[in-house]
Order: sequence, then C-alpha cells, then structure tokens
Amino acid sequence: MRLIAGKKRRDARQGADMMNRELGARKAKGRVFLVDDHPIVRHGLTQLINREPDLMVCGESEDGSKALTAVEAAKPDLVVVDLTLKRSSGFSLIKDLCALDPKLFILVLTIHEESLYAERCLRAGAKGYLMKEEAMENVLIAIRRVLAGQIYLSDAMQSKLFRATGKRNETVIASPLERLSDRELEIFRLLGQGVGTSQIAKLLHLSVSTVESHRARIKDKLDVRNAMELIQHAVKWVETESLG
Repeated sequence: MRLIAGKKRRDARQGADMMNRELGARKAKGRVFLVDDHPIVRHGLTQLINREPDLMVCGESEDGSKALTAVEAAKPDLVVVDLTLKRSSGFSLIKDLCALDPKLFILVLTIHEESLYAERCLRAGAKGYLMKEEAMENVLIAIRRVLAGQIYLSDAMQSKLFRATGKRNETVIASPLERLSDRELEIFRLLGQGVGTSQIAKLLHLSVSTVESHRARIKDKLDVRNAMELIQHAVKWVETESLG
C-alpha cells in the first residue's frame, strides 16, 4: 500500500513539475506587438521574431488608433512602433500606450534621425530607439534589452546624451529643429510630407486654429519669413531625412 501511495505522490510531483516547466516556457516567451504602416516591414519583423525561441509576435497594426484597441486585447510585453503611421502619429501613440499601461515596454523602430527624435521618444515613454537602417540582429538585441528593463540606444546617441547631461546649463543647439517642441516637430514633419493644416488637425486631434498657432511659432523659431518658405523648408528637410 505504501509503495502504491509513494508512486502516486511521485507521479503527482512529476506531473506538477512538467506543468510548471511548460508554464515557465510559455511565460518566458516575450510577446511583441508590431505597429508599422508598411506590410512588408511587419511581415519581415514577424518572420525574424517568430524564429526566436524566447520571442513571439502576438499582433500587428498599421494604424495608431486601431493599435490601441488591439494592444489592449493582445496584452503584449513590448510594442514596436514606427513614428510615421497611417491616419495617426507614432509619437502620439507612444504617449497613449503609456497612459493605457505604464508598465508596457515600447521600442521605436523608424527611419527618422535618432539624434533629433530619440530623446523626445524616451521622454514620451519609449525605452529604446532603433533606426531601420540598422542590421536585423540589432532589432533582436534591442527587443531583448528593452524586455530586460534596460534602455536601448546606439552608442553615438548614448554618448550624445551623456555629454548633454554635463551641459544642462549651457545652450547648445546642434540643429535649429531642436528648438521646436515635440508637437511643433510633428507638425513640421507632416507639412514636409505635404499634409495640409486641416488634415494635420484631424490626424493629431487638434483644432485648425491650434495647428495654425503652432505653425506661427515654428516660423518664429526657424526664422522663416512666410508660409511658403516654411513649407519649402519642411519639404527639403523631409526629403533629406528620407535619404538618410
């Protein structure tokens, strides 16, 4: 009788151990949600991530407003966000995701210049910033580092932030665009992409008059004389940025 009871206990322990191992394996897989307006980018990232034993893609979206609802349902550990999205702003999405779940990890993966956007994205709540021109293996390194609770930036950007820490009392502006607020920079980029004031207002959920006020402040800060010169300046900057 004792032998039978002992065997049952051993079997029960082994069964519990196996279940715990299976649960542990499932828990260990980092759940990643993708937000990018290019299907080919989402497809490539999904293939890359799903090949890894410790990672999986649990959902994707091309649109910021739809992403919020989808993220809430999918419950990812980390969201990979592009700054340029259909019918919305990736920068605004970062803030909305942080409001939705302050513990959610966010990694920005974009074509936009790190030196201008990375610090702004970190302030908004992202934990990492990676440019799309980086090698694919760096995407996996960035994802794992952010999931581990660390900040991911390029070495050059880390050095820049480190130097800036010691110069807080100095006015050092590498580019006139650094004078712009986060919202002004968003609007300036959209102007350069050919988006009109009314559409910008709709995309950013602002009134037309608010967008016009931002445009006026951008003109002052960049020292441009009129609306036409502002548009030309914005278009030229967007074209230069897209060429890397």
